[in-house]
Amino acid sequence: MTGPANPRPTTSRRLSWPYGVVPAVLGAVLLVVSLTLGLPGAGSASAAPPCAVAYSLNQWTGGFTAQVTVTNNAAPVTSWTLTWTFAGDQKVTSAWNAQVTQTGQAVTAHDSGYNGTLATGGSAGFGFQGTFSGQNAVPGDFALNGARCDGDGTPTPTPTPTPTPPTSCAQAAFCDGFEGQTGTTPSGAWQPSYPDCQGTGTVAVDHTQAHTGSTSLRVDGGATYCDHAFAVNTTGVAAAGPVVYVRYYVRHTQALPAGHVAFTTLTDAADGGKHLRLGGQNQALQWNRESDDATLPEQSPAGVAMSVPLPVNQWSCLEFAVNGTNGTMSTWLNGTEVAGLHLDGTPTPDVDRQWLSRANWRPHPTDLRLGWESYGGAQDTLWFDDVAVGSSRIGC
Repeated sequence: MTGPANPRPTTSRRLSWPYGVVPAVLGAVLLVVSLTLGLPGAGSASAAPPCAVAYSLNQWTGGFTAQVTVTNNAAPVTSWTLTWTFAGDQKVTSAWNAQVTQTGQAVTAHDSGYNGTLATGGSAGFGFQGTFSGQNAVPGDFALNGARCDGDGTPTPTPTPTPTPPTSCAQAAFCDGFEGQTGTTPSGAWQPSYPDCQGTGTVAVDHTQAHTGSTSLRVDGGATYCDHAFAVNTTGVAAAGPVVYVRYYVRHTQALPAGHVAFTTLTDAADGGKHLRLGGQNQALQWNRESDDATLPEQSPAGVAMSVPLPVNQWSCLEFAVNGTNGTMSTWLNGTEVAGLHLDGTPTPDVDRQWLSRANWRPHPTDLRLGWESYGGAQDTLWFDDVAVGSSRIGC
């Protein structure tokens, strides 16, 4: 069975959090650090370190994900092992793109085979999810294949890059930064839409806020029940074909609520015109299938812990793939796949077991809607920009 083009491999090992432990992701903190680590006792200050490690940490109360990139500055290798020691009670619960094991506070990450070869200057990336209490200090004793990297583990904040126009739109079937919108009401490829019911929410073109350029799509999401406000595009998804990849940048002002909301929907012609809905619940990102209310991940404590919040008051790159050929889906936030939003055809407890209870699910999306649906009193203000749709992954 074939999956979406360019899938990001994931490990099959998933460990669940005990029932009753719900991460308070409402107050999530994003900390990005870059560590350069080298051999101890180097003969001179100018000696090149044998490796470098970039450690990106996304944490909330009691839980976190980390994206790790290791760069080999020494002789080429055909396999690698990265080790480190946690300073606190951090526990790895799942991982992707590497085989990660833990004994006490000591952690070992082995390559996954396909990413084992590292030339001099070559890099490999992997990620993991974990739990913690108290402090979640950045490890300071990374070692690559036994060679200790230099550095004290002090976080060095990475400056926020200045947004630049997307460079990957050439491979997209549809790409729009809304710069052609001259009025305040969406027109042309985008039309206002208030499906099912209309409350107090509005959708408009904003010429004061943008990821790139000077224009974006603004949605003021109302809090009344069944408050729906969208801009719909009917050309991009149809041009992509049966395997649809979507990339856009989104900014919003309110953390995802405990109740169910959606900010992206796709009409599924293979499911009676019902919608596939991407939004949030229990303060974390989730997919919802309107026809039977199945969710991805399952809304158990362990399932919610495998998703992530959507950062507020900053532009985030959100990508997803919907494969109508084999019924799989993947979702990425700022370039990192969200483990709980991975649908691979094999039922996994707390992730996609509920979704796959419907056999032979094969979606056929026909449009893309960006906006807001509220079902329990939540409200938000959102901006969307640099939307791209294609038949292969477009990237941020």
